Amino acid sequence: MSGLVGHTMYAVLARKAAERRWPSLGRVMREHLASYVAGAYLGSDIQTMPEAVCVDTGREVGYGTVPMEKSPLTGGAVRPFMLHTPGGDMRPGEVHDRFYGRAHLVFGWSVREKSLMVPWDHLPDYFAAVCDDLKREPQNRDRALAYVMGWIVHVVSDSLIKGIHPGVDLNLIDGRYTPRNRPVQDLVTYHEIGIKEFSIDWPAIFRDLAATPVEPVQVHYMRCAQPSGELAKLFADGWKPEAEPTLRAVLAENRRWVREHAKDVLSDMKLDAGECSEKLRTLAGMNYAGMVRAAEAARFRAALTQIQEAVLNMFEAVHQRSGIW
Repeated sequence: MSGLVGHTMYAVLARKAAERRWPSLGRVMREHLASYVAGAYLGSDIQTMPEAVCVDTGREVGYGTVPMEKSPLTGGAVRPFMLHTPGGDMRPGEVHDRFYGRAHLVFGWSVREKSLMVPWDHLPDYFAAVCDDLKREPQNRDRALAYVMGWIVHVVSDSLIKGIHPGVDLNLIDGRYTPRNRPVQDLVTYHEIGIKEFSIDWPAIFRDLAATPVEPVQVHYMRCAQPSGELAKLFADGWKPEAEPTLRAVLAENRRWVREHAKDVLSDMKLDAGECSEKLRTLAGMNYAGMVRAAEAARFRAALTQIQEAVLNMFEAVHQRSGIW
């Protein structure tokens, strides 16, 4: 299952709360909603690319780093997908190894770069430095700020839902974040919360986020640019400007493939006469009505509120340090 639904929802929840507390920030998020939501997904998940190519049809399939043994289109053979970059051809796993930690900060680093991990209590300083550096860039500053705020949502929410940092009380079927309960989380978020509670137009929001441009600030906050600004002063280690051309190719590929990935996610989320697909029923071990009951019993909606509050607390800590909004 994809994190696209989950991270979009975390962004929606954070924006609604932020609008009440900081009207000026709420305006930026509202006016640049697509960039804000793009930051909440593509701002961190740089493995958004195909995993394989269907041998029978030549079509790209899958989602980077998720193993695929046979084509979902024909059931036939697949060959590995390779991304062509200025730094050479790369498999999704190699992209993940080189860049994932740089986007997630508190986890996901390769062994050789483990020392660059940012402790949780240093995150406000890191985020505030990135925001301060935006003050030097008047062109498209608000759009870039919206993207950065979405990225902050991702870093915080991913750390909580995956148990990297405490703060989410959730035991849904078999844990907090497992292969069995992820379909439940996505389906309940999509239908019961997204559509019924917030009237989200999921196809439109996915389409719009895919159309957003690559934000130069992402190359900066991933430390794949020339060291500069407050971020370089506070976090002087780990800069790799030589990786910038490769990272830009990765970020462009993220935007290309998220269009196709979103189609797969939307297909998975469909209900037919109130029932989800057999594939998702098999993964979760229950029908859709059972998933809704399980989510209610686990107080899943309350867990989302915990994530919302943690993100708002991080926004507040950044605001106190930067004051960009």
